[in-house]
Amino acid sequence: MTKVLKCSDLTPGCNFEIRGNSEDEVLKKAGEHAKTAHNMQNMPPEVLSKARAAIHDEGQSTKKATA
Repeated sequence: MTKVLKCSDLTPGCNFEIRGNSEDEVLKKAGEHAKTAHNMQNMPPEVLSKARAAIHDEGQSTKKATA
């Protein structure tokens, strides 16, 4: 299943979406996007951790349910 990362989950206002066949592929593409669009030469560990947590299967909601 295709994995998706919405940049807006990490950087409000950026509507770029990254898709890949694996989490690693998405993270690699996210690193390239961070360099070109956000002037971030290296993703700090905390950003990488947030990006990894925000990756989801295509069609799956990223919103957490509240009870």
